Amino acid sequence: MFRVKKQLSQMGVLGLNRRNAEYTLRYNQRRLYPLVDDKLQTKKIALKSGIAVPELYGVVESEYQVRHIDAMLKPYSDFVVKPSKGSGGEGILVISGRSKNMYRKVDGTLLNPEEMAYQLFNIISGMYSLGGQPDKVLIEYRVQFDPIFESISYQGVPDIRMIVFLGVPVMSMVRLPTRMSDGKANLHQGAIGAGIDISSGITLTAVWRNNIIAEHPDTGNPVTGVKIPKWETLLHIAARCYRLTGLGYIGVDLVLDKDKGPLILELNARPGLSIQVANRTGLLPRLKLVEQHHKELKSSQERAAFSKKSFG
Repeated sequence: MFRVKKQLSQMGVLGLNRRNAEYTLRYNQRRLYPLVDDKLQTKKIALKSGIAVPELYGVVESEYQVRHIDAMLKPYSDFVVKPSKGSGGEGILVISGRSKNMYRKVDGTLLNPEEMAYQLFNIISGMYSLGGQPDKVLIEYRVQFDPIFESISYQGVPDIRMIVFLGVPVMSMVRLPTRMSDGKANLHQGAIGAGIDISSGITLTAVWRNNIIAEHPDTGNPVTGVKIPKWETLLHIAARCYRLTGLGYIGVDLVLDKDKGPLILELNARPGLSIQVANRTGLLPRLKLVEQHHKELKSSQERAAFSKKSFG
């Protein structure tokens, strides 16, 4: 065990305890966590700074609103239901269409109004929230992903995770939904994580259920060597999130809509470490390099340029 630990350390792999002690606790002030733990707050601060997010159709906070949810949803044929304080993709419901008074999920399953109400009640009760606290339901625009992902995604919307340290994007991956993940871009539920070369925006190796893969298990198409569109814009948006939140070590989750372009999906003050596996390299050397140079970088453009130059 000690030999493995030493090998990982020599590779620059960041472990959970070290991430907590030296990065999240040191660089993330606790009072700022609500800005990212509450997706409604994240939307508000992003919009205030001129950063695009999926449009918010409505917020449900009470049982009374749940009982009248059909009227709120009537104008929308497709939308996403999510807990404001949820994590790990739990509790999210994606509706792709209607069939009379029924709601159609992306897998074709139909929900009746009572089943929809039951899901909303569960979210409000705090079933999916951090710490089990009472929550709010967000009803928002359903992202229509960029065509580049059509051949390497199963049903759901891929997202791009970037680890941003002191305003510098240090590592990135794209998370691709699979049949196993039920169309969700969540690695723990069975999505694919493909590392991205920061200098070029081209996907590198990919990991699925701890296995290195080259092709999507459901579509059979290559998941490596894919050029992510609007890469420069994505890097700049991620770099801006430091000033946006004041949090020094964060995960920035973005999506690429075919019509609206890059959108911030959510931010995370405790981003996971599996991104190192997807990139087959450790975070520590990159974090240490940023610590040495971040004071020289005065703007988001300079931080994004430093990222491309240093981590290609």
